[in-house]
Amino acid sequence: MNTIQIIGLGAGGEDDLTLRANKALSEKIPTFVRTDRHPLVDHLRKSIDIVSFDEYFEKYETFDQVYEAILHTLIEEAKKHGKINYCTAGSPHYGDIVTKKLINEYKGQINTIIIDGMSFLDKCIKLSAYADYKNIKVLDCLEADEFSFDVNSLNIITQVYDKELASMLKLSLMETYPEEADALVIDVLENNVRKIPVFLLDQEKNYGFSTYFCILPIEISNNRVYNVSNLLRIVKELRGPDGCPWDKKQTHHSIRQHVIEEAYEVVDAIDNDDVDNLVEELGDLLFQVVFHAELASEEGYFNFNDVVTKVCKKMYFRHPHVFGDVKADNVEEALTSWENSKLKEKNFTTYTDNLRNVPKALSTLSRSYKVQKRAAEVGFDWSDARGPILKIKEELLEFIEAYNNRNIDNMEEEFGDLLFALVNFARFEKINPDIALNKTINKFIDRFDYIEKNSGKDLKQMTLKEMDELWEKSKFQ
Repeated sequence: MNTIQIIGLGAGGEDDLTLRANKALSEKIPTFVRTDRHPLVDHLRKSIDIVSFDEYFEKYETFDQVYEAILHTLIEEAKKHGKINYCTAGSPHYGDIVTKKLINEYKGQINTIIIDGMSFLDKCIKLSAYADYKNIKVLDCLEADEFSFDVNSLNIITQVYDKELASMLKLSLMETYPEEADALVIDVLENNVRKIPVFLLDQEKNYGFSTYFCILPIEISNNRVYNVSNLLRIVKELRGPDGCPWDKKQTHHSIRQHVIEEAYEVVDAIDNDDVDNLVEELGDLLFQVVFHAELASEEGYFNFNDVVTKVCKKMYFRHPHVFGDVKADNVEEALTSWENSKLKEKNFTTYTDNLRNVPKALSTLSRSYKVQKRAAEVGFDWSDARGPILKIKEELLEFIEAYNNRNIDNMEEEFGDLLFALVNFARFEKINPDIALNKTINKFIDRFDYIEKNSGKDLKQMTLKEMDELWEKSKFQ
């Protein structure tokens, strides 16, 4: 089997090269190096021929293409010569994608021998002088986004090759960190460490494979930015022995109404175009999710990670048109794909099962809407708006008849039928009945407020005619 010896050149000069690496380099076999920019390469060229892959970084547009080209060349050279050396900066185990691919994708096809060297990461941690080794997170700049960072940890970011990558990294970081948050720029080959604010990360003069960014943790007591881990700890403390007496007494059932209330307050913030309030209300709703997860964790049923895992799996499963091989070129096709996946996931045996699965805890308007929508998905629907309008008229007449006959039981039933028909028309016209009714409630309150403010006397002292006159005026305000 053909062999590639992967040699780590370490994080410094010739004194850092191991005896085993020196022995491998003296074998007089073809030797390749990822980049000439490691200071040891010039020293090695005094005694052996070395081919560099630096030109590949200029030749190809993406790093994926670069690494694939390097990998292809190494494999072909190993086939030609039987055994070759491939040298990489630092340790091959940290950050060298070619090594990772050889180990994971070509096991059994290429005999891979790794000769380790001191990693840039080890040296970076030492140069950072960061003492809490339990609180370190290592991230690849090519893969990191705003969801990758942990404000409570030292985030070490590798492979910041150029200013464009540094600029993209800065934008991701500023989604999570205050712009003046501290960062260390460390060049592990030059033993150079500088502290700068995050917003200046893309203003450095030099970037390269030896450049590491270390984003310092934010002291929890001074946090302006928190993450979900902080919220989980807060809720655990609220429920803990020294926590809040009220929080410690709550159960899933005792606070179930709060979930509904917070969801409606989120909707209010959206309807009011109040972005600041939306941030607050979404936080309150998230708190309810975390609180219920903590209750379940204490009882041993599930925890917050189970909640996140469940919804992520659901999103992957229900979006085969995004994560699978199903094609969806428009909204309608995407919704069809979603509904088909949901039916498979729920393992419904009948279409009626799908109707019964609409949560009973929804408001009756929303539940009616969803039941009708699911029935319509299998073709049980009007062909045009005339159908639901005629149904409303029919149900209204039946309700009036029951009222005239003073049949209370029939009145209740017919009133329900009338509401159901109204919701069906709303669904047909893509009107959300809950939102529509909520707008009317708010309008009623505003007009009532106008009456009270413009009456000049206590409302209880006014006649209905006086109030009605002000009510009509309020419509033009």
